[in-house]
Amino acid sequence: MTTPREKATAVTIPFDLDTLDPEEQMSRQELEALQLERLQWTVRHAYENVPMYRKKFDEHGVSPDDLQSLEDLAKFPFTTKEDLRENYPFKTFAVPMDQIRRIHASSGTTGRPTVVGYTEHDLDVWAQVVARVLRLAGARKGDRVHNAYGYGLFTGGLGAHDGIERAGLTVIPMSGGQTARQVQMMADFEPRIIMCTPSYLLTILDYMRQNGLDARNTSIEIAILGAEPWSEEMRREIESGFDLKAVDIYGLSELMGPGVAGESAEFQNGSTIWEDLFIPEILDKDDLTKVLPDGEEGELVFTSLTKEAMPIIRYRTKDLSVLMPGDARPNMRRMRKVRSRTDDMIILRGVNMFPSQIEELALNQRALSPYYHLELTNPKRMDELTVVIERRPEFTMEEAEACARALQSDIKVRIGSSVRIHVVDPNTVARSEGKAKRIYDYRDRDHSEYPAHHLPVHR
Repeated sequence: MTTPREKATAVTIPFDLDTLDPEEQMSRQELEALQLERLQWTVRHAYENVPMYRKKFDEHGVSPDDLQSLEDLAKFPFTTKEDLRENYPFKTFAVPMDQIRRIHASSGTTGRPTVVGYTEHDLDVWAQVVARVLRLAGARKGDRVHNAYGYGLFTGGLGAHDGIERAGLTVIPMSGGQTARQVQMMADFEPRIIMCTPSYLLTILDYMRQNGLDARNTSIEIAILGAEPWSEEMRREIESGFDLKAVDIYGLSELMGPGVAGESAEFQNGSTIWEDLFIPEILDKDDLTKVLPDGEEGELVFTSLTKEAMPIIRYRTKDLSVLMPGDARPNMRRMRKVRSRTDDMIILRGVNMFPSQIEELALNQRALSPYYHLELTNPKRMDELTVVIERRPEFTMEEAEACARALQSDIKVRIGSSVRIHVVDPNTVARSEGKAKRIYDYRDRDHSEYPAHHLPVHR
C-alpha cells in the first residue's frame, strides 16, 4: 500500500508513443483533485525540509495547513532567482545529498549560478514529460532524433536525451557546435526529428545554403525548438527552408528543464502544460497580488507538484505569456509562446545574460568606461547583440579597441555567447538622471532604422 507521499508523487513511468498517460486523459475535475493532493504534499515537503521555505512561509504568515484548495496557493510567497542564488549551491535541496543523482546549473560569472538537483524519481518524471512532448510533436516508433542541444550543466542536452530514450526512440547525441559535422551526420544518419535552439537551426540552414545544399532534401520532418524566444516569422523561415514542422518546447532549469510544456504539431498554437506536474499562474506584471484569468497576458509563475530534490513554490519566471484552453490535451491548458520578459535578461541564441554581467567584464578593461548600452538586432534573421561602449578619455581609440577585443573574448568564454563591441568617443552614450537605459531592441524594426554601426566592428 502506498504512503501519502508516494501517492502524491506517483507518475506513470512506462511510456508508449501510441497510448496517452492516464493523467493526459483525466477530466478537468479529476486533474484538479490530483493537483491539490500533490500540491499539499509539495508545500509540506518544502516547508519541512528547506529552511528557505520555512523562513519565507513563516515571515508571510502561512503554513502548509493553510492550503485547503488550489485557490489557496495565492496565499503563499513567490520564489525568485535571487532566492536560489542566495542559497547557492545546495541549500534549496529538500533531500540528503546521497539521494541526489544529478546536478545542473545555469551559467554564472560571479560564482553564483542557479543550481538545481534531481533525485532518481525526478529524472524519471523529467524523461516522461520530454517523451510526452515528442509524442505531441508527432514522433513515431523507429524515429531517430538528432539532439543538437548542448550537453553539460545546461539542462537542454541531457534533458532531451533522456526523454528521447524514454520515448523508445534512437538518440543521436550531437550536442551543439561543429555545424559541418552536424550537417554530415544528418545526411548519414537520416534522423526524422531534430531538437535544438531555433537560432542554431537557422545557422545550420545558412551553412547548407552557403555550401550549395538544399535543406529541403534532408530526412528531417519535425523540429522541436526551445531555450530561447522565437517568433512566428522564424518558424515560417525554418519550416520553408527545411520543409518540416517546427514546434515549441518550454522549460526552465529552476522548474525542471525542457519539457514543462510542449506544442502540438497538429495545432501549432501554444504549448500544452503538463498540469499534473506543474501548476501555472499568470500574474499582473504591475500588481503581483492579482492572478489574471485565462486569456490575459502577464508574468508566468510555476509551482512544481512532484519534485523531490528541489520543490519550487510559485517561481517567478519573468516570462510574459497567456494561458489558454487545451487543444491536443483538452484537460490541460496551453501557454502562448514566450516572446518577451519582465526583466532585463537577454536570451541570445540560447544563452542567458544580463547587462550587469557585461558591465562587470567591461570594467576589467582599463581603456573602457562605465558608459555603455546594448543593442539587439536581427539583420540576418538571427538575434545579434552589439555592446556600444565609450573609451576613457585618457586612452586612444587604438588602445580602447584592443581592450574591446579582449572584452569580446571574455564574454565568449565567461558568458558563452558571441557579441560585437562598438567603441565610441567619450560623452557619446546618453547619460540619464534616473535609471540608465541599457537595452535598445531594434529586432522588430525595419533594418533601415538600425544604427549605422550595427554592422560588425570586431569579430
